[in-house]
Amino acid sequence: MINSVIRTVICLQYVEKSVGYVVPVVTSGILTVVLLSFAVFGIQTFFNLTEGVFSVGASVFRNGHLHRLFMYPFYHRTFPQLLLNVAALLFLSGSLEKGVGTVRFLFLFLLLSSTSGLFYSFLDLLQDDSIQGHTEGLVPVTLACVALTTMHTKMTRAFLCGVSFPTMALPWVFLIITTALIPHSVLPCNIIAILVGWMYGRGWFSLLDMSEARAGLLEKMTPFRLLRGIRGVTFVPASTEERRKTLLPQINPTPGSYPVQAYAPLSSMNAANNTAMMYEGWPQSAGPMSTPTPPLSLHGHSPALPICAGGSGW
Repeated sequence: MINSVIRTVICLQYVEKSVGYVVPVVTSGILTVVLLSFAVFGIQTFFNLTEGVFSVGASVFRNGHLHRLFMYPFYHRTFPQLLLNVAALLFLSGSLEKGVGTVRFLFLFLLLSSTSGLFYSFLDLLQDDSIQGHTEGLVPVTLACVALTTMHTKMTRAFLCGVSFPTMALPWVFLIITTALIPHSVLPCNIIAILVGWMYGRGWFSLLDMSEARAGLLEKMTPFRLLRGIRGVTFVPASTEERRKTLLPQINPTPGSYPVQAYAPLSSMNAANNTAMMYEGWPQSAGPMSTPTPPLSLHGHSPALPICAGGSGW
């Protein structure tokens, strides 16, 4: 009976902690990208800028607008497009930041987005503008982050809406969904972004990668120190040990939070008096006992220390 109560209490705590995974946790890197996207959209609306002023395409090479390679992820033509892109980033890119840290995530964000925009602009230069068109938004870099994450995961199968498929096919499933639902999504650019994420996961951009030690030094500087101080937002450290402490905090239950089962010593054979009494369900000898004997385990040996539900055994 008491064992079932203990299991119920533990399951309730796991259910309580699992509810947090239904709603994605807002991290500092994703918050920074979202704020920059809203800021660019506000500037575009206030100054009534030309449509597609920061989009990438053949004009990057024809007009020498290389700054668009770094600006196009934060640029959105309409407000619904902005909201859908932010939702895709929030739900699909959080695992990458939790795996590498906030500093390295922002670096990878710029690296993946600029590389994808560069390859797409070169492809658009070879084609007619009317066929490919310009692209912008967070969808390409989000798909690149998903592709990079699947390259480093140990899971072989993925589940989406009850359907099981290989993990490597996950970016392509999201490619179909985002291209169909999010406006102004250009399919060739999204495909290139997935390939770029795959190439980075294979180590093709290892010379451009940021080390963990370098990221640890950068996160102590002023811009990232301000991100640490934002309440309600998780800043993921670059160090592996600190990252585990932040994302997987140790649970220290308070005394009395778990039901405790009391153990009483077994009776010892007494040649003078064999009368036994029951103490909380355990037989106990009425005569003097030389040494308390713990209850025998099911495997035939006596444990050195009794294990209780509220101690370190849980």
